[in-house]
Amino acid sequence: MKTRLLLAGVLVFTTMFAKAQTVRVEEREQPIEGVARRGQQLTVELDPKLVEKSWKEHLGQKAGKVKYRKGVYSIDGAVIDTISSTPLKVLSKVGNNSEEGSYVWWSLDMGTAYVDKSATPAEYAAAENFMRGFARKVYRQDVLRQINEAEDVLRTTKLEQDRVVKQANDIQLSIEKNRKKRQELEAELAKNAEELKQLELTVEENVAQQELSRKQVLEMEKSVEGVRLKLQSIK
Repeated sequence: MKTRLLLAGVLVFTTMFAKAQTVRVEEREQPIEGVARRGQQLTVELDPKLVEKSWKEHLGQKAGKVKYRKGVYSIDGAVIDTISSTPLKVLSKVGNNSEEGSYVWWSLDMGTAYVDKSATPAEYAAAENFMRGFARKVYRQDVLRQINEAEDVLRTTKLEQDRVVKQANDIQLSIEKNRKKRQELEAELAKNAEELKQLELTVEENVAQQELSRKQVLEMEKSVEGVRLKLQSIK
C-alpha cells in the first residue's frame, strides 16, 4: 500500500512538471517603497519558496552581494557583463502569481537610464535572456528533485520487493520444515503403534505364561504333598 502511494506521488510530480514548461518575460511595474518602478517580470510554474531561494542564490552568484529588506532584494554595483558593461543597481521581488505559479521581477538601473524595452532594447533583450536562463536553471533543478524522489521510490520499491520475496522464501521454508516434521511425527506414530501392538502381544504371551506357570506350581505342590504323605507312611 505504501509503495503504491509513493509511486502515485512520483506520477503526480511528473505530471506537474510536464505542465510546468511556461517561461514568460514581460515588462511590468512593481511598487517599491511606494514608488512604481518599471522592470521585467518572469513567470514560472513552480513553487514560490523554491523560486525565491534559487533566485537569491543565482543573483549572488551572477551579480554580487544581495541585500534583503521588506520583501525586496537589492544589489548595489551589480556586475552582469552579459547585460551591461557598467555596474547596475538591481531591485527585485519574488512572489506568488496566482494560478500561474511564481513571478520574479527586477528593475535594472544603469546609472544613466533604466533597462527599458523601448529606450534600451539591447540591454532589455540581454536581461530577458538572463531571466530565461534562470528559468531553465530552476526547471532543471525541479526535474533533478523529481528524479531523486523517483529514485528514492524505486529504492523503496526494490526493498519492498526484496522483503516480499524473502517473506515468500521464509514461508516456503517453514512449509517444508512443517511437512518434514509431520512426516517424522507420522513415522514416529507408526513406530509407536507397532511397538504398542508388540507390547500387547507380549502382555498376552505373559498372561499365558503366568497361567502355565500357575498350573506347574499346582502340580509341583501336589507332587510334594504326595512325597510328604509317603514319608509319613513309613514307620
